[in-house]
Amino acid sequence: MSRESLLITTLVELADNLVDDYDVIDVLTVLVDRCVQTVAVDAAGVMLARPEESLQFVASSSESMRMLELFQIQAAEGPCVDCFRSGEPIINQALDEGVERWPQFSPRAMAQGFRAVHCLPMRLRGSTIGALNLFRKNHGTLDADDVVAAQGLADVATIAILQHQSTLNASTLNSQLSHALNSRIIIEQAKGMIRQALECDMHEAFERLRWHSRNHNVRLTTVATRVVEGILAPTDLDPTPPTRA
Repeated sequence: MSRESLLITTLVELADNLVDDYDVIDVLTVLVDRCVQTVAVDAAGVMLARPEESLQFVASSSESMRMLELFQIQAAEGPCVDCFRSGEPIINQALDEGVERWPQFSPRAMAQGFRAVHCLPMRLRGSTIGALNLFRKNHGTLDADDVVAAQGLADVATIAILQHQSTLNASTLNSQLSHALNSRIIIEQAKGMIRQALECDMHEAFERLRWHSRNHNVRLTTVATRVVEGILAPTDLDPTPPTRA
Protein backbone atom coordinates (compact mmCIF):
# COMPACT_ATOMS: atom_id res chain seq x y z
CA MET A 1 0.00 0.00 0.00
CA SER A 2 1.36 3.43 -0.96
CA ARG A 3 1.87 6.12 1.66
CA GLU A 4 -0.97 8.17 0.20
CA SER A 5 -3.34 5.22 0.44
CA LEU A 6 -2.22 4.45 3.98
CA LEU A 7 -2.71 8.07 5.02
CA ILE A 8 -6.24 8.05 3.64
CA THR A 9 -6.92 4.75 5.40
CA THR A 10 -5.56 6.21 8.63
CA LEU A 11 -7.77 9.30 8.41
CA VAL A 12 -10.79 7.05 7.89
CA GLU A 13 -9.74 4.85 10.80
CA LEU A 14 -9.32 7.87 13.08
CA ALA A 15 -12.71 9.21 11.99
CA ASP A 16 -14.31 5.81 12.65
CA ASN A 17 -13.05 6.03 16.23
CA LEU A 18 -14.94 9.30 16.80
CA VAL A 19 -18.13 7.69 18.04
CA ASP A 20 -20.06 8.67 21.15
CA ASP A 21 -18.01 6.42 23.42
CA TYR A 22 -14.64 6.76 21.72
CA ASP A 23 -11.45 6.35 23.75
CA VAL A 24 -8.63 8.90 23.42
CA ILE A 25 -6.08 6.15 24.08
CA ASP A 26 -7.35 4.14 21.10
CA VAL A 27 -7.19 7.18 18.81
CA LEU A 28 -3.67 8.15 19.87
CA THR A 29 -2.43 4.56 19.64
CA VAL A 30 -3.58 4.54 16.01
CA LEU A 31 -1.78 7.87 15.53
CA VAL A 32 1.63 6.70 16.75
CA ASP A 33 1.43 3.40 14.88
CA ARG A 34 0.52 5.09 11.61
CA CYS A 35 3.24 7.72 11.99
CA VAL A 36 5.82 4.94 12.02
CA GLN A 37 4.22 3.37 8.94
CA THR A 38 3.73 6.51 6.87
CA VAL A 39 6.56 8.85 7.88
CA ALA A 40 10.31 8.16 7.71
CA VAL A 41 10.63 7.57 11.47
CA ASP A 42 11.21 4.51 13.64
CA ALA A 43 9.24 5.40 16.78
CA ALA A 44 6.54 7.81 17.87
CA GLY A 45 4.99 8.95 21.12
CA VAL A 46 2.38 11.40 22.38
CA MET A 47 2.27 13.46 25.55
CA LEU A 48 -0.68 15.56 26.65
CA ALA A 49 -1.30 18.06 29.43
CA ARG A 50 -4.34 19.33 31.22
CA PRO A 51 -4.73 23.12 31.07
CA GLU A 52 -2.08 24.83 33.19
CA GLU A 53 -0.46 21.49 34.08
CA SER A 54 2.64 19.58 33.06
CA LEU A 55 2.96 16.95 30.34
CA GLN A 56 2.02 13.34 30.93
CA PHE A 57 2.69 10.28 28.79
CA VAL A 58 -0.31 8.91 26.86
CA ALA A 59 0.72 6.67 23.94
CA SER A 60 3.79 5.27 22.17
CA SER A 61 4.66 2.91 19.35
CA SER A 62 7.08 0.85 21.48
CA GLU A 63 8.19 0.20 25.04
CA SER A 64 11.55 1.92 24.49
CA MET A 65 9.69 4.98 23.25
CA ARG A 66 7.51 4.94 26.35
CA MET A 67 10.58 4.93 28.57
CA LEU A 68 12.06 7.91 26.72
CA GLU A 69 8.82 9.87 27.06
CA LEU A 70 8.71 9.17 30.78
CA PHE A 71 12.37 10.19 31.10
CA GLN A 72 11.61 13.54 29.44
CA ILE A 73 8.95 14.19 32.05
CA GLN A 74 11.24 13.17 34.90
CA ALA A 75 14.19 15.22 33.65
CA ALA A 76 11.96 18.14 32.57
CA GLU A 77 13.94 18.44 29.34
CA GLY A 78 13.75 17.12 25.81
CA PRO A 79 12.08 17.86 22.48
CA CYS A 80 8.54 17.17 23.68
CA VAL A 81 8.98 19.48 26.65
CA ASP A 82 10.40 22.29 24.50
CA CYS A 83 7.79 21.85 21.79
CA PHE A 84 4.95 21.96 24.30
CA ARG A 85 6.31 25.03 26.06
CA SER A 86 6.96 27.03 22.89
CA GLY A 87 4.18 25.71 20.70
CA GLU A 88 6.71 25.53 17.87
CA PRO A 89 7.81 22.40 15.94
CA ILE A 90 11.27 20.92 16.28
CA ILE A 91 12.38 19.44 12.97
CA ASN A 92 15.51 17.52 12.00
CA GLN A 93 17.37 17.79 15.30
CA ALA A 94 20.42 15.50 15.38
CA LEU A 95 20.72 14.10 18.90
CA ASP A 96 24.53 14.20 18.91
CA GLU A 97 24.23 17.93 18.17
CA GLY A 98 21.61 18.40 20.86
CA VAL A 99 23.64 17.35 23.89
CA GLU A 100 24.17 20.96 24.95
CA ARG A 101 20.46 21.66 24.56
CA TRP A 102 19.35 18.46 26.31
CA PRO A 103 22.34 17.24 28.38
CA GLN A 104 20.39 14.48 30.11
CA PHE A 105 17.94 13.48 27.40
CA SER A 106 20.16 13.31 24.30
CA PRO A 107 22.62 10.70 25.69
CA ARG A 108 19.67 8.64 26.95
CA ALA A 109 17.98 8.68 23.54
CA MET A 110 21.22 7.81 21.74
CA ALA A 111 21.74 4.91 24.13
CA GLN A 112 18.35 3.62 22.95
CA GLY A 113 19.68 3.64 19.38
CA PHE A 114 18.11 6.87 18.13
CA ARG A 115 20.04 9.51 16.20
CA ALA A 116 17.51 12.19 15.22
CA VAL A 117 14.30 13.60 16.66
CA HIS A 118 11.37 15.66 15.49
CA CYS A 119 8.51 17.02 17.56
CA LEU A 120 5.22 18.58 16.46
CA PRO A 121 2.81 20.57 18.63
CA MET A 122 -0.76 19.43 19.13
CA ARG A 123 -2.72 22.67 19.10
CA LEU A 124 -6.35 23.33 19.88
CA ARG A 125 -7.73 26.80 19.06
CA GLY A 126 -4.39 28.45 19.68
CA SER A 127 -3.59 26.44 22.81
CA THR A 128 -0.97 23.69 22.76
CA ILE A 129 -2.36 20.66 24.59
CA GLY A 130 0.48 18.26 23.88
CA ALA A 131 3.16 17.14 21.45
CA LEU A 132 3.90 14.33 19.01
CA ASN A 133 7.46 13.01 19.27
CA LEU A 134 9.11 11.26 16.28
CA PHE A 135 12.47 9.46 16.42
CA ARG A 136 14.82 8.07 13.79
CA LYS A 137 17.57 5.50 14.23
CA ASN A 138 19.60 7.06 11.42
CA HIS A 139 20.80 10.57 10.74
CA GLY A 140 19.03 12.40 7.99
CA THR A 141 16.22 14.85 7.54
CA LEU A 142 12.48 14.56 7.09
CA ASP A 143 11.40 15.99 3.76
CA ALA A 144 8.60 18.51 3.48
CA ASP A 145 6.02 15.85 2.60
CA ASP A 146 6.89 13.84 5.71
CA VAL A 147 6.49 16.90 7.92
CA VAL A 148 3.14 17.79 6.34
CA ALA A 149 1.90 14.20 6.72
CA ALA A 150 2.95 13.97 10.37
CA GLN A 151 1.49 17.37 11.26
CA GLY A 152 -1.74 16.42 9.50
CA LEU A 153 -2.05 13.27 11.58
CA ALA A 154 -1.25 15.24 14.74
CA ASP A 155 -3.94 17.80 13.85
CA VAL A 156 -6.55 15.10 13.29
CA ALA A 157 -5.66 13.48 16.59
CA THR A 158 -5.91 16.84 18.35
CA ILE A 159 -9.41 17.33 16.99
CA ALA A 160 -10.19 13.79 18.15
CA ILE A 161 -9.51 14.78 21.75
CA LEU A 162 -13.04 16.21 21.70
CA GLN A 163 -16.06 14.56 20.12
CA HIS A 164 -17.88 17.73 19.16
CA GLN A 165 -16.13 20.98 18.36
CA SER A 166 -19.35 22.82 19.20
CA THR A 167 -18.88 21.86 22.86
CA LEU A 168 -15.25 22.99 22.94
CA ASN A 169 -14.45 24.63 26.27
CA ALA A 170 -11.93 24.32 29.08
CA SER A 171 -14.16 22.09 31.20
CA THR A 172 -14.75 19.59 28.40
CA LEU A 173 -11.08 19.58 27.44
CA ASN A 174 -10.01 18.96 31.02
CA SER A 175 -12.48 16.07 31.30
CA GLN A 176 -11.23 14.45 28.08
CA LEU A 177 -7.57 14.77 29.03
CA SER A 178 -8.22 13.51 32.56
CA HIS A 179 -9.95 10.46 31.11
CA ALA A 180 -7.03 9.77 28.78
CA LEU A 181 -4.44 10.06 31.53
CA ASN A 182 -6.47 7.90 33.93
CA SER A 183 -6.89 5.31 31.18
CA ARG A 184 -3.13 5.21 30.75
CA ILE A 185 -2.73 4.27 34.42
CA ILE A 186 -5.14 1.34 33.99
CA ILE A 187 -3.25 0.15 30.91
CA GLU A 188 0.08 0.22 32.76
CA GLN A 189 -1.44 -1.76 35.64
CA ALA A 190 -2.79 -4.35 33.21
CA LYS A 191 0.58 -4.61 31.43
CA GLY A 192 2.27 -5.35 34.74
CA MET A 193 -0.23 -8.09 35.57
CA ILE A 194 0.13 -9.65 32.13
CA ARG A 195 3.91 -9.50 32.33
CA GLN A 196 3.89 -11.33 35.64
CA ALA A 197 1.30 -13.93 34.62
CA LEU A 198 2.79 -14.74 31.21
CA GLU A 199 6.45 -14.11 32.13
CA CYS A 200 6.92 -11.81 29.15
CA ASP A 201 8.32 -8.32 28.69
CA MET A 202 6.23 -5.15 28.81
CA HIS A 203 6.21 -4.78 25.01
CA GLU A 204 4.70 -8.24 24.57
CA ALA A 205 2.20 -7.53 27.37
CA PHE A 206 1.00 -4.40 25.58
CA GLU A 207 0.79 -6.21 22.24
CA ARG A 208 -1.43 -8.86 23.85
CA LEU A 209 -3.76 -6.14 25.08
CA ARG A 210 -3.88 -4.44 21.70
CA TRP A 211 -4.40 -7.64 19.74
CA HIS A 212 -7.22 -8.78 22.00
CA SER A 213 -8.82 -5.33 21.72
CA ARG A 214 -8.71 -5.42 17.91
CA ASN A 215 -9.90 -9.01 17.59
CA HIS A 216 -12.95 -8.45 19.79
CA ASN A 217 -13.68 -4.85 18.73
CA VAL A 218 -13.42 -3.70 22.35
CA ARG A 219 -11.72 -0.52 23.50
CA LEU A 220 -8.16 -0.93 24.71
CA THR A 221 -8.98 0.67 28.06
CA THR A 222 -11.94 -1.67 28.52
CA VAL A 223 -9.75 -4.75 27.99
CA ALA A 224 -7.17 -3.37 30.42
CA THR A 225 -9.84 -2.65 33.03
CA ARG A 226 -11.18 -6.19 32.76
CA VAL A 227 -7.69 -7.56 33.33
CA VAL A 228 -7.09 -5.32 36.36
CA GLU A 229 -10.48 -6.18 37.88
CA GLY A 230 -9.94 -9.92 37.35
CA ILE A 231 -12.80 -10.27 34.87
CA LEU A 232 -10.37 -11.29 32.12
CA ALA A 233 -7.38 -13.45 32.97
CA PRO A 234 -4.08 -12.60 31.24
CA THR A 235 -3.91 -16.19 30.00
CA ASP A 236 -7.25 -15.70 28.22
CA LEU A 237 -5.99 -12.82 26.08
CA ASP A 238 -5.67 -13.64 22.40
CA PRO A 239 -2.05 -14.49 21.51
CA THR A 240 -0.31 -12.10 19.16
CA PRO A 241 0.28 -13.36 15.62
CA PRO A 242 3.75 -14.64 14.79
CA THR A 243 6.12 -12.05 13.36
CA ARG A 244 6.79 -12.50 9.67
CA ALA A 245 10.33 -13.36 8.79
